[in-house]
Amino acid sequence: MTKRYFIFLGFDGRAYHGWQVQPNGNSVQAELEKALSILLRQPTEVVGAGRTDAGVHARDMAAHFDTEVAVDCSQLAYKLNRLLPSDISVREVREVPQEMHARFSAKARTYHYYIHTRKDPFVRQHSCFIHYQLDFDLMNEAGRMLTGYDDFGAFCKTHTDVKTTLCQLSRAEWEKIDDHHYRFVITANRFLRNMVRAVVGTLIDVGRHRISLDDLRKIVESGKRTEAGESMPAHALFLEKVEY
Repeated sequence: MTKRYFIFLGFDGRAYHGWQVQPNGNSVQAELEKALSILLRQPTEVVGAGRTDAGVHARDMAAHFDTEVAVDCSQLAYKLNRLLPSDISVREVREVPQEMHARFSAKARTYHYYIHTRKDPFVRQHSCFIHYQLDFDLMNEAGRMLTGYDDFGAFCKTHTDVKTTLCQLSRAEWEKIDDHHYRFVITANRFLRNMVRAVVGTLIDVGRHRISLDDLRKIVESGKRTEAGESMPAHALFLEKVEY
C-alpha cells in the first residue's frame, strides 16, 4: 500500500538554483530526489512546500513523497543526512495521512530577511550589508500598512504564470537583533515569485525617506512591479517556517 511521508529539512541555498529542479543547474529538490531514489531503490519524486529562488536558504522546508516501500522514519532521516551534501540537512521524516500535501496543506509561511548596518565579515554570506541609515520605526509603520492589503501584484516578478496575486499577509515587521543587525519577519498564507525581496527593497526605500507612506500606498494599489523598489539580494533571505 502506498504511504505518504513528509520530510522536514533545512538548506544553505548558495550552491543551488533554488528549490525546484532546473534544466540548467543543480537544485535542492534534485539532490533530495537523488538521495531518496538511492535509499528506496526506486525513482522517487518529492513535492515541496513552495519554490525558493536561487541562493535563498531555508531553515524549515517541508516536502512530501509517496512510496510502497516500508520506511523506518528515523533510519531514513539518518541515512539521508549521511548521503546528502553538507549544505542540506534533514530534521525529520514523518508518515502523514494521504491527503496531506506539502504545498496545498500549508496554512502559513514565514520568511526572514537579514541585514547588517556595520561591516561584518562573519555574517556577510547570510545577511545584506546596508551602509546608510534607516528609519526602522517608519519601516514598521509601512509594514503594518501592508497587512491591510491583499493584492501584492506590485511585488511579483513579471512574466510569471501565477493565476492570482492575492495573499493574506498577517505580519510584516522589522526586529532588532543588536545595534547593527536586524531581520525582517513576514508571514502570509502564500507568497508570489520574488515578493519578499521586492517588499524588503521597497520598505528600505521608505526607511531611507526616498518614498513616503502615501507613495507606498500608491505603489501597492498600482499593482505594477515597475513602481516598487529593487529586489534585494537572495543570500540574506531564509524560509524560516512552514505551518500546517
